Amino acid sequence: MPTSTPPLSRAAWSGLLAAMGLVALAMAVPAITGWDVHVKSFPPLHAVWDPRLGPGTAPAVLVALLGLRYAATTAATLSWGRLLAVAWVSGLAWMLSLALVDGRDGIGVILQTPYEYLRTARATTDLHHTLQEYVSRIPFSAAPDNWPVHIAGHPPGALTFFVLLVHLGLGSGLAAGLVVTALAATTAPAVLVTVRRLGAEDLARTAAPFLVLGPAAIWQCVSADAMFAAVAAWGLAALAFAATSTGGRLLGWSVLAGLLLGYAVMLSYGLPLLGILALAVLILGRSWRPLLPTAAAAAAVVLTYAALGFNYLAALHALHGRYWDGVAHVRPTGYWLWGDLAALTCSAGLILGAIVAVAWARRSERTEPAPRVVLVLAAAAATSVLAADASLMSKAEVERIWLPFVPWLLLGSALLPPRWRSGGLALQVGTALLLQHLLRTGW
Repeated sequence: MPTSTPPLSRAAWSGLLAAMGLVALAMAVPAITGWDVHVKSFPPLHAVWDPRLGPGTAPAVLVALLGLRYAATTAATLSWGRLLAVAWVSGLAWMLSLALVDGRDGIGVILQTPYEYLRTARATTDLHHTLQEYVSRIPFSAAPDNWPVHIAGHPPGALTFFVLLVHLGLGSGLAAGLVVTALAATTAPAVLVTVRRLGAEDLARTAAPFLVLGPAAIWQCVSADAMFAAVAAWGLAALAFAATSTGGRLLGWSVLAGLLLGYAVMLSYGLPLLGILALAVLILGRSWRPLLPTAAAAAAVVLTYAALGFNYLAALHALHGRYWDGVAHVRPTGYWLWGDLAALTCSAGLILGAIVAVAWARRSERTEPAPRVVLVLAAAAATSVLAADASLMSKAEVERIWLPFVPWLLLGSALLPPRWRSGGLALQVGTALLLQHLLRTGW
């Protein structure tokens, strides 16, 4: 570890050990006490113990080794456009190789389970009618016609997306899975674009390997929440352009940001928390001028769904009842208030502990332009996660549910001491390989 910054090194070690302790405790407490926290057999993750090798093992190891050898140099030296392209291709290769540990089923089966969107999307022939009856089919009392878990648990933007894929001829599990994964791989480039536009290109380059390679890829591949994360990230990127533009460009970027962020709100009931990150982007862009046009465009998306028959507030109320009548009632709050944070740490990677500790240690640098960008965005993401945790509407499964906030948290990797970065990246890819080969997550 670097001798020039011992306080930062100590902070990083403290944070890393705290993260490891949190995850170990979340695993150990149910196992030792017999506490049933009502997930699959390996809390805090919604997963089962299933050691295995598969067709994707060798490619995943190869991508990991290439990333460890070349990622930092590539991120530092490539032209900006090529860096974004390489980030997308590398992220896609990493996600797919991990998924293919389970063969084609790792991509083609998950979205076709009874809990997911595709079966309902294929059966939807009249989306307008579906929106009109959407709320009435959320409660358990609507059985046997109530929605599957993921349809009931999300606004209809997600179902709309999969209905569109079906109409485009991409409604098979494999085709839809590949589309979702390809979109998920754009999240890292979107975050990089945002940070560069806000004036911190060097730190964006430093963080790039951590945004592309890590255990979050396990849940990004073929998880609709990863598509949500991509939509949210590009919405925030457009907002960054709006905040740093003038005239017609400001209006254009603002409208695009609003449409994307408004659609994100229609993808997940938790994504209004993106407002915290949106405010952070405006603060960093030093402009409030995009606020009204962005808000108007976002509201237009929500109101369009309302005009077609979907009542957002009524749906949220119905979902709250279904959630607390069901799984939330049996999942103990005393475990999941901190178990959720352990699950997030598994998804984001153990290096998250070091990142949080170092960011706190460097908080005095928030007056310096480039570190300020990273610190403010990471703090906004952390605030969003804590708010979601406190809401008690996300007990377990947050390793995928909170994917929209993970890349913004990982931006803090740019603040790690230099000698921590290579070891930290090795820890990230090693954790991903272990989790994917030892556990079956079902996402």
